[in-house]
Amino acid sequence: MKQIPYIRVGTSYYKLVKAPTIAGHFNEILVHWNIETIKQDHGKDHLSKISKYDGFTCIPSHLNFQQEYLGFYNIYSPLGKFPKEGDISNSLKFVKHIFGEHYKLGLDYLQLLYLKPIQVLPILCLVSKERSTGKSTFLKWLKEIFDNNLTYLTNDSFSSQFNADWANKLLICIDEVLFNKEELTERIKYLSTTNINKLEAKGKDKREVEFFGKFILCSNNEDSFIKIDANETRFWVIKVPVLEKEETHFLENLIKEIPAFMHFLENRKLSSKHITRMWFTAQQIKTKALTRLVQNNRNRVEKELASILLSVIEKFDLEAVHLCPMDALLSLNKTRVKTDLTQLRKLLKVDWKLSNQKNSNKYQKFVVWTDGDMTLVDSKGRYFTVEKDFLTKNFDDTMTDL
Repeated sequence: MKQIPYIRVGTSYYKLVKAPTIAGHFNEILVHWNIETIKQDHGKDHLSKISKYDGFTCIPSHLNFQQEYLGFYNIYSPLGKFPKEGDISNSLKFVKHIFGEHYKLGLDYLQLLYLKPIQVLPILCLVSKERSTGKSTFLKWLKEIFDNNLTYLTNDSFSSQFNADWANKLLICIDEVLFNKEELTERIKYLSTTNINKLEAKGKDKREVEFFGKFILCSNNEDSFIKIDANETRFWVIKVPVLEKEETHFLENLIKEIPAFMHFLENRKLSSKHITRMWFTAQQIKTKALTRLVQNNRNRVEKELASILLSVIEKFDLEAVHLCPMDALLSLNKTRVKTDLTQLRKLLKVDWKLSNQKNSNKYQKFVVWTDGDMTLVDSKGRYFTVEKDFLTKNFDDTMTDL
């Protein structure tokens, strides 16, 4: 029996249309359809045969997808491919290339997307200054796996107030990311952990919807594509290396293996346990690329002060350096970096999480002279202590950028 391509949701009629794509596939979409047109095309009696629903819902599932839930039409898209045992050598090789030393966690990430689509996951960031790394191929491969449940956004479309085209998607992928506005960073951080979002379309009122989207960001700007601080745990930043050898039909080979890869994900045992709300711990997904991103997001005053303190430690062979905010201010004035005591106190106490002495005590104060030379002199005050290990761990890689 031929399936009737119409549905009625509430009092409105829709037609299930298969829109062709350049790749030769079809995307099934719902198009608002006029009741009179249906009567003209198929006759009045055809209306009684159309499936009727009370409204729309969105319940993601890949293993047990149901089009109808308690009289509601499920707008989540069923996958176009089905699991089948077979060869996955290209797929595993590609995952290894993208995730590197986080290979097993990368497989866990893909497995959780497939088996547990509502599980909160980190914001995956693939970065590299070089071309031909496979970042775009990775997104195209995921598109083939998850079909209409993955969408591409630009920086502008993500910052737009209208989000009806991506609010119900599993994967929201943004290529060539450059979030230079703090509100965009805060927005993506909020969305990565919330289960509720406000859906807004042009000409329609906002409405609250369940949100289960995961973000994947790709950028050629390794050091400053987004502004995050040292305490951020929601970003999984991976530097993707250049492909050893470019293969013209590599994506086609990956697509052929998708049914077998789905079978693999369905039967594989996860290598990690559910410990945090984002499944992975901050330590598990910490990378050198994340550390460098955080370091380069530090402001000029912070990096300049760290540079001065490292110079003091190196010159006098110290394991720690003592200073009061006024010492820091006087030394920074020599470098013409503008700041004030209020900012420096906040930097030491809040950003660096240091505590000063409760009482005024003697300490060796460093002094920077006009010619750049440094000396240590006896002084007294409620000084802070900055350890050498803290500076080398958090600032050593940024000194070349000053």
